[in-house]
Amino acid sequence: MTDPLLFNPHTYDPAHFDPETRRLLRATVDWFEARGKRRLIEDYRSRAWLGDFLAFAAEEGLFATFLTPSSAADREGRRWDTARIAALNEIFGFYGLDYWYAWQVTVLGLGPVWQSGNKAARTRAAELLSQGEVFAFGLSEKAHGADIYSTDLLLEPAGDGGFLATGSKYYIGNGNAAGLVSVFGRRTDVEGPDGYVFFAADSRHPAYHLVKNVVDSSKYVSEFRLDNYPVGPDDVLHTGRAAFDAALNTVNVGKFNLCTASIGICEHAMYEAVTHAHNRVLYGRPVTAFPHVRRELADAYVRLVGMKLFSDRAVDYFRSAGPDDRRYLLFNPMTKMKVTTEGEKVIDLMWDVIAAKGFEKDTYFAQAAVEIRGLPKLEGTVHVNLALILKFMRNHLLNPAEYAPVPTRLDAADDAFLFRQGPARGLGSVRFHDWRPAYDAYADVPNVARFREQADALCDFVATVAPDEEQSSDLDFLLSVGQLFALVVHGQLVLEQARLTDLDQDVLDELFAVLVGDFSAHAVELHGKESATGAQQSWAIGAVRRPVVDAARSARVWERVEALSGSYEMAP
Repeated sequence: MTDPLLFNPHTYDPAHFDPETRRLLRATVDWFEARGKRRLIEDYRSRAWLGDFLAFAAEEGLFATFLTPSSAADREGRRWDTARIAALNEIFGFYGLDYWYAWQVTVLGLGPVWQSGNKAARTRAAELLSQGEVFAFGLSEKAHGADIYSTDLLLEPAGDGGFLATGSKYYIGNGNAAGLVSVFGRRTDVEGPDGYVFFAADSRHPAYHLVKNVVDSSKYVSEFRLDNYPVGPDDVLHTGRAAFDAALNTVNVGKFNLCTASIGICEHAMYEAVTHAHNRVLYGRPVTAFPHVRRELADAYVRLVGMKLFSDRAVDYFRSAGPDDRRYLLFNPMTKMKVTTEGEKVIDLMWDVIAAKGFEKDTYFAQAAVEIRGLPKLEGTVHVNLALILKFMRNHLLNPAEYAPVPTRLDAADDAFLFRQGPARGLGSVRFHDWRPAYDAYADVPNVARFREQADALCDFVATVAPDEEQSSDLDFLLSVGQLFALVVHGQLVLEQARLTDLDQDVLDELFAVLVGDFSAHAVELHGKESATGAQQSWAIGAVRRPVVDAARSARVWERVEALSGSYEMAP
């Protein structure tokens, strides 16, 4: 039986997209399926460069179609459409993070270009995409990471509006092959943020020196150095504060892709794990007959469904964003932080069940268990994104504003606002619609109601015992608060999407039983923090709840999980 909530290559038909999008998504699935599992795993193990994959993508015009905004496109159907980009992320994740990574850093490399008013650079980028080239994002440095305030790549004025660029970049994906690398540096003749520059470089230029791949992987995550690299006026993408904003806004666009890649990894691993466990006999019984195994696999399943629901709904807010609606600035780090860490939990739960099988070299699971760890750590750590979402907490919980309802956004529109987000500041002033109606709509679902009690308790925490000035500098304490807030936001968008898709209420109730437990665990963690006051400790213990147990409901959800056994296996 096929589960409609999970991606299954055997039955996949993205009929909700336009014909060309549907064709390209299906062609991508078919290309991977035709290569087979043995080749997929062997390429991963041997760290083979992705030349054949990139040749396929070039032949089909895959990257050009999905990553060229309408304003730069030379043919119909090319646009920047977050809904179909998310669908492709999931497919790439399903087959291997190396493929996704080459695509992801192309997304990042294009960000400063599509935000630029440099027509020549935009035209060149569109032509390179049409030729099947990949791109790179030259931001990070070995000594400073992504601390763009401290960049050591220097541009010395060279006359006629040009520069000579010297310095190195580190941890730059596709740096070995990119037709265009968006590089961040600073001028030697201008102090402060007015001296920032984003410019376009070519990895094939003789002044561009590839040092090495800094990871042991098919992914080429490069260190490169520029020595008096000539930067002409047509290469300059942004200067001054606009270059700083372009860096942050590019990450806003790119880090959204991590959530759906994580989903794809978990889906493939789940098919393997359930099939293995259900067909393995211990002590005369299938492994899935043991109650703890059923609980762990069911927990993994509903967490995965929650990941998908949240991410799908976040797409709608991303696509509907504008100067007067910047709610995506909360939901975006949530997808990056919350969905990817849920992915780790999903893999860990399944790994506890399949145990040694998860190490075997002929499984996808072995690489999934490694790759799932990377996503929470890319485009800002979990801690960085938790700290970011805290900026929105008071307004989101206590100060709602009126907004028109946001519909499901699967229309074939160009998401042009993503490349004119404007200055990367003012997060504390962003307003949100009231989160409570999403919960009210499911007040009759026992564990949604139970979790709502905890969400209301968090509002009381913020209103009455919020961190004082001294605690506000204790990031360890604040991160515990951030985990509690993240759960409320996660639940909200899950419920909104559940309503839009008429989600089975057994699955929803089982998912919220898990979230009730998660909230309680984080409350206990907050209780134990060194700087927690007596009032905060009392609040934390008072926020602990026991999920509502329903054996019949759990049995019905288990039937859905059990049905995954044998429902998908990649061809040899």
